[in-house]
Amino acid sequence: MIPSYLLVKSLGLVNKPIVMIVLGGVSVYNVIVTRTFMESNIPFELYEAAEIDGCSDIRFMFAILLPLSQAVLAVMVLFYAVGHWNSFFNGLLYLSDKEYYPLQLVLREILIVNSIDPAMTASIPLEEQEAKEGLAELLKYSLIVVASVPVLIIYPFVQKYFLKGVMIGSIKG
Repeated sequence: MIPSYLLVKSLGLVNKPIVMIVLGGVSVYNVIVTRTFMESNIPFELYEAAEIDGCSDIRFMFAILLPLSQAVLAVMVLFYAVGHWNSFFNGLLYLSDKEYYPLQLVLREILIVNSIDPAMTASIPLEEQEAKEGLAELLKYSLIVVASVPVLIIYPFVQKYFLKGVMIGSIKG
């Protein structure tokens, strides 16, 4: 954690929103999963046939490889989207301006501001304390729903790809 912070600081990315994109840009695990999918599902003979027909590498990638890899690409997009959506720790470490905070830090700030300190409520009647605690719990659960709804809305559209793409590394037999 300390070496990565020093690297980000020396690159001048501390307190800049681009740090959230750069740090989560590529996951080695996701690259390995994508490579494994492409090696096991797209035959090399297809590349050779395209090369014989005069297809360049770039055209092969865009015209043949990417359309045949929709399942794994949809899964990777979903993984990265959820990862960025839930980005809490990087934002906490590298961002200090509240205008650059990701959603999870904004929700954390709302919870901290609306938390109830028991020492401050000693002189308030018990019924009023319980009502305020109930509102604090309601706010907490409402924030959980707000943070989950966008992912739940997107998931049905990529579900057909997700089911196929997740099974990439599974044992077949």
